[in-house]
Amino acid sequence: MLEIQKKLTNTFYALLALPATAMGFALSIQISALSWMLSTKYKLDIHDVGLVWAAGPIAGILGQVIIGIISDNVWFLNGRRRPFILIGGFLAAMMLLALPNIDVISSSLGIDGILGVAITVALTLDLAINISFNPTRSIIADVTPEGVERTKGYTWMQTISGTFGVLAYVIGAVWNNYVLIYFGVFLVLVLSIVPTLFIEEPRYLKKSENQKDAHETRASFGAILGYIEPLWGFLIYSIYAIVMRVLNIHFDNYYAEIICFIITIVFILKVLFQKSEGKSAAEKGLIGFKKVLAAHSFTWVGIQTMFVYMFAYVQYKVFGYDINSVIPDDVSIQMGKVVTISFLIFNAVAAILPVTVLEPMARKIGKVRTHFLSIASMAVAYAAMLFFGFSPIVIYIIMAILGIGWASTISLPFAIMSQQIDQTRMGLFMGLFNLSVVLPQLVASFGIGQAISAAEDKSLIFIISAVTLSISAILWMLVKEEKVHTD
Repeated sequence: MLEIQKKLTNTFYALLALPATAMGFALSIQISALSWMLSTKYKLDIHDVGLVWAAGPIAGILGQVIIGIISDNVWFLNGRRRPFILIGGFLAAMMLLALPNIDVISSSLGIDGILGVAITVALTLDLAINISFNPTRSIIADVTPEGVERTKGYTWMQTISGTFGVLAYVIGAVWNNYVLIYFGVFLVLVLSIVPTLFIEEPRYLKKSENQKDAHETRASFGAILGYIEPLWGFLIYSIYAIVMRVLNIHFDNYYAEIICFIITIVFILKVLFQKSEGKSAAEKGLIGFKKVLAAHSFTWVGIQTMFVYMFAYVQYKVFGYDINSVIPDDVSIQMGKVVTISFLIFNAVAAILPVTVLEPMARKIGKVRTHFLSIASMAVAYAAMLFFGFSPIVIYIIMAILGIGWASTISLPFAIMSQQIDQTRMGLFMGLFNLSVVLPQLVASFGIGQAISAAEDKSLIFIISAVTLSISAILWMLVKEEKVHTD
């Protein structure tokens, strides 16, 4: 074991953050370039762009849970998380290389349309990211003690990852998205492989002090469904939407969406009103875990809606082009730069705040309260976009405010969640926690995509984001923070 790991130095926290940084960089490229490339180079409409984005979350539903369960119970290449980080990093780099060459791949395979190839590449890229993302987050919990040290691990993860995410958007803004993609191939490959070889994982995982009375945590299908009870509405809708799309069945109403929303609210309320008095520490932890899933899922409905449809908002509301407009190449590039700069600012704020502001704030007032305030600020900023977001400069300012919530979303919930559950099943629960991300992403790609495509006013994008972030903030108020006793 390296001396920096024994002493948990800042250098070790930086090293520990690099594998997650590799996957974050790949995700930054996906967010920055995928919608732009599919809309401009390959001429897909908004609904088909949403379908391509849906391929990734579909991979995540199974990928992260299965990899989590397996990585909890295997040991090879001197690690339980290491092999999956190495495999996922390599695959992600190769799919990034394929992204700007989808038309070449399609032609070489003799396929007329590129939608199928685009979905395959996006699916494999996101599957690769999902193979690695769970282990890169789980390994932080594996090698750090609960409490302050673990919170520091996740805030450092976001700071390092966020800094490289800013670099991604700088490259896209200063040069172009093609340069960004090819640079990303090299960076993802190096950061996912080299640092992983220097992190020593514990051969055996121990239960936390709060979980020592826990019964064996089960990983059966029925048990897993019980753990994700607040997400049942999202899950049912995702399955429905995928089946309808595969069968090419389309309804002009939103009855299914309304029913699934009601189901979601019912089961979230059931969890919120579930009493924890008289329960064992393990049972209290599972109730807390479910509350975290409920709150986090609504965060991601709003954020993913922005990620996928921000380009459409800029096209319609800032530049004034509709779906039937012929957009000159120079204007298309300019629209791409507005989106890229927006996300650059968004991620710059998210890179700076975790270690400099959020970690000290969490020490003082607690992780849950810090996260609630961050999510509330995000809801306000989305509302501001509705009333003022009609020029690039104003959008940039609002994106800086949104970056506060983003900084917290991809750092603090991991520390909050990891203290609720059985530490020997970190991979499983990290995978289940990811369902509170990918299932809302599917809702954003299918149901919300259909609504936005049909809406004449693309401000609907930020109405949805503002409402869902407001719901999320309310739900985070009801999450109880587990106290960790330290010597």
